[in-house]
Amino acid sequence: MKILITGCAGFIGFHLTQYLLNQDHIVTGVDNLNDYYDVNLKYSRLAELGIYKENIINNVCLLNPKHNNLHFFKADLNDHKYLNDIFYNGNFDMVCNLAAQAGVRYSLTNPQIYIDSNIQGFFNVLECCRVHNVKKVVYASSSSVYGLNEEKPFSTAHKADKPASLYAATKRCNELMAHTYSHLFKIETIGLRFFTVYGPWGRPDMALYSFTKNILANKPIQVFNNGKMKRDFTYVDDIVEGMVRVINKANQNETQFCDAENPCKLVNIGHGNPVPLIDFITEIEKNVGMKAKKEYLPMQDGDVEETWADVNELKNEYQYQPVIGIAEGVMRFVKWYRYYNQLELISVIKKSI
Repeated sequence: MKILITGCAGFIGFHLTQYLLNQDHIVTGVDNLNDYYDVNLKYSRLAELGIYKENIINNVCLLNPKHNNLHFFKADLNDHKYLNDIFYNGNFDMVCNLAAQAGVRYSLTNPQIYIDSNIQGFFNVLECCRVHNVKKVVYASSSSVYGLNEEKPFSTAHKADKPASLYAATKRCNELMAHTYSHLFKIETIGLRFFTVYGPWGRPDMALYSFTKNILANKPIQVFNNGKMKRDFTYVDDIVEGMVRVINKANQNETQFCDAENPCKLVNIGHGNPVPLIDFITEIEKNVGMKAKKEYLPMQDGDVEETWADVNELKNEYQYQPVIGIAEGVMRFVKWYRYYNQLELISVIKKSI
């Protein structure tokens, strides 16, 4: 298929792009490469895909020695005219929208960017799909939409009307927007509610990355809710495999992506097993070979105490359930972290010579 992936230089977008290229799909990647976190990490992800900084000319990279079926555009989803041009020339079979402003806590202090990126940006994507007759859209939602729901495990059958953060509210808004476009314009949409994704090439603001960095530097880590948090940690390869099951099902059945009577769907992708944050930290300590200095703090505004996914739909309809536990997942991350920081050190030394 010809697939547009927005946010292709992001954590999940990078992994999905890599996987789909290996399946011989034709991929167009879009990312604005903003500086919410270290842009060098985003360029390093792109380099793994064969897109090198020096080859991005006038915000476009069409030369890719590693993957002939990957083109890249440095573009912001808020630039509707540029995005429309990409759609006009792309002739896409499907869009995977993973571009978004991430971070629950960041939304407390920088709310406007969430409206611009997550709502206006997604609206522009849906509008381009309508105008250019793209009938299949997979997009990233979040477990955060369950907010203050008390019934566990979280099921897509539950109401999601009590968001605990603006980030969560924008993701729920995306789901409602998708429903409207599905209803009015017969665009088949599947929103994927991701649960606490972690793994190699992850964001520096995420717990695993920041905890590993601080423990190795012998600096304290902040443990909120006095260590009583539980998260349904889901390894990134499991997230991507779940997404690919959804995408491949669409590819196998060109005329029906969702149910004919209800072209809008929501699916949880999580491990289905809430893990205490303290146990997660213990795995990091084991793999780095150092004990963490823990600073226990109360729960922050916007956080929830526990997440836990009901993954029955993922198992029954897509024949998949995440399989990588935190022991294996954390080990793989720490191994990657050491490798990546060695590369960064070598790069710094070369520049200084």
